[in-house]
Amino acid sequence: MPRFYCPAPLTTDATLDLPPGAARHVQVLRLQPGDSITLFNSGFGAPAELAHQATGDSYDATIERMGRSEVVVRVGARHPANHAPLRPVHLAVGMPANDRMDWLVEKATELGVASIQPLLTERSVLRLSGERAEKKINHWRGVAIAACEQSGHNLVPPVFDMSTLSDWLKAQPATSTTTRGLLSLRPGTQRLGDLVAPLPGTAPVLFLSGPEGGLSATEEELAISRGFVPVTLGAQVLRSETAPLAALARLLC
Repeated sequence: MPRFYCPAPLTTDATLDLPPGAARHVQVLRLQPGDSITLFNSGFGAPAELAHQATGDSYDATIERMGRSEVVVRVGARHPANHAPLRPVHLAVGMPANDRMDWLVEKATELGVASIQPLLTERSVLRLSGERAEKKINHWRGVAIAACEQSGHNLVPPVFDMSTLSDWLKAQPATSTTTRGLLSLRPGTQRLGDLVAPLPGTAPVLFLSGPEGGLSATEEELAISRGFVPVTLGAQVLRSETAPLAALARLLC
């Protein structure tokens, strides 16, 4: 059944207009009145009485009518299914260049990442600011939504506004209950599995990975001073868009 992200409160028997993006997708799929779809909203705007939506519930819905650019649906039964992994894993990443960040956002979302923080680092090739940065962030948020629609996840991971690595690290509390890992090639680095092995299965993890060429020595030292533990994925040297996905797969699957 086709799945659509609908950023509006969802309640059984409500009638609502699909947002423009979802409505266009319905038109492209050539769906018709009477066809069934699935809606989810990641808890968007959920008041206390709808707090269950923040757990990733989905809803059946039926297309009631369609216009040139509008699609009206009636919301049906709620399904309290949450496909999010038990362990929340948050990814902070030095943005790889070109379309590799698109691919990284898409695949990280499919794997079940809890959030994505794009970072500008000393070795970043992709450098955006102002309106161009805002446009790119909105694009990546759309990529995350589409990945959730495809993969079955009902909780869209937030893609935060861009930040420099130094500003972001300085904003991190010196101590935290969240385990922090830093992908590093420095000698003596422990394996990622050894870092998380003692943790409960639901313990959150914040994982930091660099861009092409990795983080500089100065950046690594700053991260370590903020509680990040250097970890390795093994002897292989993976590309900047592959390494964080390999880490996510080990932490989430």
